Amino acid sequence: MLYQRSSQLFAEAEKVIPGGVNSPVRAFKAVGGTPIFVKSAKGAYLYDEDGNRLVDYINSWGPMILGHAYDPVVNAVIGKAKLGTSFGMPTALETEIAELAVSMVPNIDKIRFVNSGTEACMSAIRLARGYTKRDKIIKFSGCYHGHSDSFLIQAGSGAITFGAPNSPGVTQGTAKDTLLARYNDIQNVADLFEANKNEIAAIIIEPVAGNMGCIPPSEGFLKALRNLCDENGALLIFDEVMTGFRLAKGGAQELFNIKADIVTFGKVIGGGLPVGAFAGRNEIMNYLAPVGPVYQAGTLSGNPLAMAAGLEMLKALNTDTAIFKRLDEKTAYLEKGIREKLTANGIKFTINRVGSMISVHFDEKPVTDLQSASNGDNEYFKKFFHGLLQEGVYIAPSAYETWFITDALTYEDLDFTINAVDKVSKQF
Repeated sequence: MLYQRSSQLFAEAEKVIPGGVNSPVRAFKAVGGTPIFVKSAKGAYLYDEDGNRLVDYINSWGPMILGHAYDPVVNAVIGKAKLGTSFGMPTALETEIAELAVSMVPNIDKIRFVNSGTEACMSAIRLARGYTKRDKIIKFSGCYHGHSDSFLIQAGSGAITFGAPNSPGVTQGTAKDTLLARYNDIQNVADLFEANKNEIAAIIIEPVAGNMGCIPPSEGFLKALRNLCDENGALLIFDEVMTGFRLAKGGAQELFNIKADIVTFGKVIGGGLPVGAFAGRNEIMNYLAPVGPVYQAGTLSGNPLAMAAGLEMLKALNTDTAIFKRLDEKTAYLEKGIREKLTANGIKFTINRVGSMISVHFDEKPVTDLQSASNGDNEYFKKFFHGLLQEGVYIAPSAYETWFITDALTYEDLDFTINAVDKVSKQF
């Protein structure tokens, strides 16, 4: 495949946009080469500026769980746009989607909508600190919760890709209140509580990590975190920006039967538009202004276009009782096919999967945390990525990202992908 037009567009973008992109991982720095510029998308496919069709496995990094340009979402956005795109005032639509979200997710009474997953996680941490009257938080190396200062410490994903997990601009004062733990290491977390008695406001965690590749929690890990929080008067925050409304109707709380105190959302909840949210029980959420002392605001929060898109997406997921079973079956089929081809071609690898999140790590040892994720053969990943791209398959341009499966993928698409993996893995 040729990408002449994309190369041209990237050169133009670099003149007026830092690095030519508005989010760093898009720049292909981790894999080399020139970013692909998309012209349109429909269902399971991307169509780039050079006229190539690509089977898509990032799906806008997760939101397109039912495929690109999903008609009910598109029609809802068009209809709302004709009535006005933003008011800065309450609309009935905000209550409608809030009621639906609360009905779908266990253990939440109220939800507040914001404009991104970053904003949701930033606000959740502020709320936890205000509610507990404590300053410190525990986060896990390799988990990414957006680019708020508190989180840019061994943040996984793009931060690893660019070799700067501790971003310049993050003050020492901010960094000292963020305690780092190892994912899937409960003793390490217990030690942090012991060393910081009555100082820790919350643990924030991706219940299934997606920013060091897909890494599931080990058996009993999330339950043990819940117990540690209860014993120490801290809150447990599930960052479900990726997993929310994707792994189950009620997200990871439902899937693992663990109650979080605050849950953050993004991606799927916006139907592809910029939306985030955070939610919790009444006694916690009522600490937010205007009823409580913790301030949080946003001019475009609850934007009618975003609310219309998110509502149609959640309606579809709420009424289609088989959707998560289909997604799981398709992803399992893909995993089995890739596993067989890589094994037959003598490639050392590990595949991690939870529901419709999956990643291939080019290391035969188990991948359970940031350190083990970092042991993968990234040079081989670069060849793998570009090989698949030439075959018409688009995966995330970083070894530290999960793939997201969409229900729009057919089994013919999955077979096409498995055959592409076979061709590519035979070449190297």
